[in-house]
Order: sequence, then structure tokens, then C-alpha cells
Amino acid sequence: MSGTLTLPALRGRLEADAPLGPQTWFRVGGPAELLAKPADAEDLVALLAGLEPAMPLTVLGAASNLIVRDGGVPGLVVRLPARGFGTVAVEADGIVAGAAALDVTLAEHAAAAGLAGLEFLCGIPGSVGGAVAMNAGAYGTEVKDVLDWAEVATARGVERLPAAAFRFDYRHATLPERGVVVRARFRAAPGDAAAIAARMAEIRSAREASQPVRARTGGSTFRNPEGAKAWALIDAAGCRGLRRGGAMVSEKHANFLVNTGGATAAEIEGLGEAVRERVLAHSGVPLHWEIRRIGVAQ
Repeated sequence: MSGTLTLPALRGRLEADAPLGPQTWFRVGGPAELLAKPADAEDLVALLAGLEPAMPLTVLGAASNLIVRDGGVPGLVVRLPARGFGTVAVEADGIVAGAAALDVTLAEHAAAAGLAGLEFLCGIPGSVGGAVAMNAGAYGTEVKDVLDWAEVATARGVERLPAAAFRFDYRHATLPERGVVVRARFRAAPGDAAAIAARMAEIRSAREASQPVRARTGGSTFRNPEGAKAWALIDAAGCRGLRRGGAMVSEKHANFLVNTGGATAAEIEGLGEAVRERVLAHSGVPLHWEIRRIGVAQ
């Protein structure tokens, strides 16, 4: 990485050669060439406006569904801090939340207010910005089903866009070029508090029982192919428990990769590629990564 990048003045924090691995759920990966944490949306807009067009830009959320490669991430990495981007406001028929607010926090605020329809978010280990950017979903509901609007910062300012503008697809949203989600509104409806609490408890219990939630993992590794379940294809190909260095296919859920301790990003990604090869050879079905992989190999 060049080490020669320059940025406009920032009221927030700016760090060169900033470690990213400890911030990811896998706990692997190299540094960011530059890591910026803007103070607020105005600070972020100024930052984006001052970037040279050729400067690589990467935006991180909670870094839960992510592999940072061992060589690190060139250019500028932006991560929105909770202070400035983590507020949650309850309204009569919905919740407005900053991009840095955790999905589970949003679900808990809705439940406390007796608002139904956002319970699924307690089963998604990420942040609001990431949930919008990847159309996160679980337990039969996706962000596209409940999003009213999201505000996106670009070099031109902050624009409020309706849900339809994001052209949502499976685990994908179309954002403006170099755009960063800063806030979003999710609609909900008054409901029975006991029923909402019971549904959230059911989701948490199901997740605890079926997923390696206490391991160093990145969530669901591969997208479910049309008409199939990725975990079942992986299991049928004999990959459950498969290892590469410190990386392993979870014994608990075959569509999860885990860092058993001391794994490198290359080992985790390489194991994923080995799984894809085995599944294709066994069933003829190609698996596509759901985990985001960024940076350069070492």
C-alpha cells in the first residue's frame, strides 16, 4: 500500500495503518491504509467531497459478515462511530436509526415500544447501515420489507431516498456511487408486547441452537441457491468439520466458517473456496459467497 494518501481535514478520527482484524468477527486480516471515523454526517460529506476520484473507498459496518484479507485494505476505509451515527428514535409507527446502531438494538427499541414487525433484526449480527446496504434478512423477513427510507451521504450532501430507489435484491442494494448510508427509517405496527417478546425469544433460541454464535465466525458464508439450502449442499459434499489451518467448517452449522484460533484470512477464504469446489463436484450446484471479502492477499 502506498502510504502517500492525503485527505481533507476531518473533525473525527483519522488513523494510518490502522489494524482492522480485531474489529472483525473473524478476528483476522491486515490494516487499513487509512481509517476514518467521521464525527457526524456533515463531517462525512466533507470527507467524501475532498476525496480524489482515484482513491479507493471502503465502508465498514459492524464487520460481522466480512473477511479482511491479510494484506490489508488499500485507500480509505470509513467506519461510522456510534457517537454521531448511533441514535435510535421511536415513532408511532416505526423506528428511525443511525447507521451505526446495531440491528439488535433497533429490534429491542421496537419491542420496548410495543411495535411489531422488526423482531427479525434481533437475529442479524450487524448494524443498520450494513443491513440496508446488503438487504439483510432472517427468519422470513428482509430489510426491503420494512424500510421506508434511508439517508445516504455522498460528496454532494445527504439525500433521503425511498426504499424503491435501492432496487433491492437478495442480499444486495444499489447505492449512489461512493454513497454511505447514515440513517434509515423502518416501519412497524403497534402489537402485543408479550407476543413480540415471545417472537424475539424464539428467534434468539433458534439462533443459539443452530448457529456457532459464540465462535469467531462471519455468519452465513454462502447464499442459498435457488430452491436449495447451502448448508445441506455443504453437508452432503462431506464438508462439515473440514479444516484448513486454524479455519474450520462449523460442526454445528455447515454454512458457517469459524476461526478456531490463530487462523489467517487466507486460510478462512481458502477453506471457503475448497467447500465451493467440493459442492460443485458433488452436486453440480455453484455456491456464491455471501460473506464480503475485501483487501489484498499477503
